[in-house]
Amino acid sequence: MTALGGLLDGTPALVNVGVDGFAEPPAAHGAEVVRLDWRPPADGDDALGLRLAGLIADERVEAANAEALERMLAVRPHWVDVARAGDVLPALDEERLLLHAGPPIAYADMCGPMRAGVTGAALLEGWADTPEAAERMAAAGEIAFAPCHHCDAVGPMAGIISASMPLIVAEDPATGARAYSNLNEGAGRCLRYGALGDDVMDRLRWMNERLGPSLRAALGELDEPIDLKAITAQALQMGDECHSRNVASSALLTRALAPGLARHTDLGGAEALDFLRTNDYWFLNFSMVASKLGTMAGHGVEHSTVVTTFARNGVTVGIRVSGLGDAWFTAPAAEIDGLYFAGYGPEDANPDIGDSAIAETYGLGGFALAAAPAIVGFVGGTPAEAIRASEDMATITVGRHREYQLPTLGFAGSPVGIDVRKVVDSGLEPVITTGIAHREPGIGQIGAGLTHAPMACFTGALDALAPPLADAA
Repeated sequence: MTALGGLLDGTPALVNVGVDGFAEPPAAHGAEVVRLDWRPPADGDDALGLRLAGLIADERVEAANAEALERMLAVRPHWVDVARAGDVLPALDEERLLLHAGPPIAYADMCGPMRAGVTGAALLEGWADTPEAAERMAAAGEIAFAPCHHCDAVGPMAGIISASMPLIVAEDPATGARAYSNLNEGAGRCLRYGALGDDVMDRLRWMNERLGPSLRAALGELDEPIDLKAITAQALQMGDECHSRNVASSALLTRALAPGLARHTDLGGAEALDFLRTNDYWFLNFSMVASKLGTMAGHGVEHSTVVTTFARNGVTVGIRVSGLGDAWFTAPAAEIDGLYFAGYGPEDANPDIGDSAIAETYGLGGFALAAAPAIVGFVGGTPAEAIRASEDMATITVGRHREYQLPTLGFAGSPVGIDVRKVVDSGLEPVITTGIAHREPGIGQIGAGLTHAPMACFTGALDALAPPLADAA
């Protein structure tokens, strides 16, 4: 009998678990090494690990998560109106209030793109005559601020919403619940990215005075409201992931609106069609508001560990969890691994910003990356890596969509319902597709790429989840 049962005969085949450095010496000597990316639950934190184990074994959590997911999936978001923001959210008029993306933040702490968004909104509303005067007003506390999410609204990038802006109004016909978003400005120099100037302001005024009214009139020509879930489901079959890529969905929505817009040239219908023809980001805000309506339905289920809000303000990232009320759990905003426009690089980039990650919270964007492998070109990736990203996200979610199906995964539903427990247990951070804003105010978009939701948000939420559940036992 050979020594050690022949274990040392020939070239060894090894499996390395955890620390990658252990694999390097045998590999350097010709061994075949399979590296298994493993880490202990809760990153080895004993106390957090014990709390995690208690939550995973709790049948009440499983039942609560199933209920939260079913509520989310049952929503049928319809686009029912375009309305002046101050009319549907009266506090914007009454309190000289601006809504912004992400968790709560004071003006003094805002990043450059968001400060520029505040300046532009103050000019749009006529509160100030110059950018300098607008900045002084904000610094003096003469403008109030609140997260869009606190008003059942969402806004991409800086996410600034002011009273005169036209809002998308989405409604779930079964419950009457409504959610809101501003309209997409297109690519390039936009207020949402922190760009300022006559071109930006002229477009915003045109959107208020012409685009909003023409869209509302076109909606009124339809026999029934536009079903945003149906458009999203179709677009996923056509190469969109409905966060950073919205080419198909924008075309589908524009086709539905075109006859009504053509009949309202007096209100700017022809101008609107010309604008939509070149705006491949047009559906983004509709994807966001539909996702917001869905996640709202899953919020407030006792004992649920499902994430119902994920948002970034360019300084901090925050989540809210179904069973934890309206508490935010935050971490510093993440850097973005991306592709930059000519002349710009990582040193110019603002950290992750925007409410658009509500798309991932509802199973789109990074979670549906397998449907849009072209997105990974932003970071030099491959279609196989896009598929792997969606498969990984399925390990940290409660279930899958019924309507949102991914062709490259055999038409499996997109993973939906981020579970705080599974994120902490696996160590996998949710993947996000996103744009990149310049860190300085007034410049705008400089690229696009991928990022992740910081683990600290989820460990903080888990820490808050455990004691109430233990007490309830």
